[in-house]
Amino acid sequence: MRAIRYYEHGGPDVLQLAAVTAPEPADGQVLIEVEAVGANAIDSTFRSGNSPWPRPLPGALTGDVVGRITRLGPGAPAGVQVGQRVAALSEDAFAEQVAVDAEWLAPIPEDTDAGAATTLSMPAPLALRLLKAGRLQPGETVLIQSAAGGIGHLAVQLARALGAGTVIGTASSAAKLDFIRDQGADLAIDLSDGDWTKQLPPIDLVLDSVGGKVFDQGLEALAPLGRMVTYGAISGELPTVNATSLFSLISVTGVSMLAWRSARPAEARADITEVTRLLKSGDLHPVTSTHFPLAEVRQLHETLDARTNLGRLVATI
Repeated sequence: MRAIRYYEHGGPDVLQLAAVTAPEPADGQVLIEVEAVGANAIDSTFRSGNSPWPRPLPGALTGDVVGRITRLGPGAPAGVQVGQRVAALSEDAFAEQVAVDAEWLAPIPEDTDAGAATTLSMPAPLALRLLKAGRLQPGETVLIQSAAGGIGHLAVQLARALGAGTVIGTASSAAKLDFIRDQGADLAIDLSDGDWTKQLPPIDLVLDSVGGKVFDQGLEALAPLGRMVTYGAISGELPTVNATSLFSLISVTGVSMLAWRSARPAEARADITEVTRLLKSGDLHPVTSTHFPLAEVRQLHETLDARTNLGRLVATI
């Protein structure tokens, strides 16, 4: 089968369409014939070699796949069936077939767009969990960094659905700022403005996947009893927190979807169910950018690197 690999770190040109052996579903897994793949922004840093979490070579690309189950591995859970259309997070997603843990499958209705459906396995549940981990209360003010991205734009929509009083999103281009407003943000702020924090009201909750200086600025913007939720470092700089910065009664929580699934599996599955319901009700409407064929994954990563996408980038198989 065809799959994307890279054998050295670097720019999008290191990505290769390779012929590899199709995976065998292990215990508790299923094999999926892939229809579409949603790209994760963190993979551009994995590929470049600048990630705070280095990965061995040769490398594969993570992502969320949508497709049909073609085979069940031993010990697959009851109710999982061959032919079922599902979404799943995969460590080797940009491939014609993937083997994934059946425990975390998101069932996908037949009439759901494949690109939008890629958000139901990880991005939308993660966006929901970030807001819940931050204990967002009705009427509060939330600041969402990288709000035009694959997870950020969903967090804007979900914050509104959960009753936030004021939703603020940040980005660094006019097109992205307009896009954030279209998603329901009350205020869209340009991060390239050196004085951007002066535009902020007191903030109750910050969601940050950038790290570095942006994380520090968000922390400083929190009101007393405010909460910071960190879930990534696409800047390549892991955030650090000086204990004295917490003395104004603010708190910092780190969230990883894999850690959440391990710690609270029943609640993690409930998150998938909830975002699927919100998609069906129209309260959640994932936005996907240009769809790239698998053979054009280099162009997809050029867009990731340029950070010009609105919503999620999708590859079709």
